[in-house]
Amino acid sequence: MDILDRIAERKLAEAVARGLLDDYPGKGEPLELEDLSGVPDDVRAGYVLLKGHGFLPEELCLRKELVDLDALLAACTDDGARERLRSSRTSAAVRLALLLERRGVSLAFHEYAERVVERLAGETRA
Repeated sequence: MDILDRIAERKLAEAVARGLLDDYPGKGEPLELEDLSGVPDDVRAGYVLLKGHGFLPEELCLRKELVDLDALLAACTDDGARERLRSSRTSAAVRLALLLERRGVSLAFHEYAERVVERLAGETRA
């Protein structure tokens, strides 16, 4: 154990002895651990920090946008508005695909999932 580990252990022991770690939000509840295996090591700390403060990664924002557009498409009755929504959805799907491709994520699963959703919604892609 190096000197920094010893200092950290001593500080933690002192805090526990003084009761500083007895009252905190979520005490006694199980931790919700997130699988961060897909997040590169060099950006993992930043990802956790930003997510903890309400900032979502671009990929999640695009996925949320796609879900919102799908809901709007399902409720839309006007043909002109429906076409604009489809165009917006296609644009968001392409941006997501490019983002995933840049990150080295296989697009095959996402394309398959989209086709399944389209089939279930009664739409077919040519």
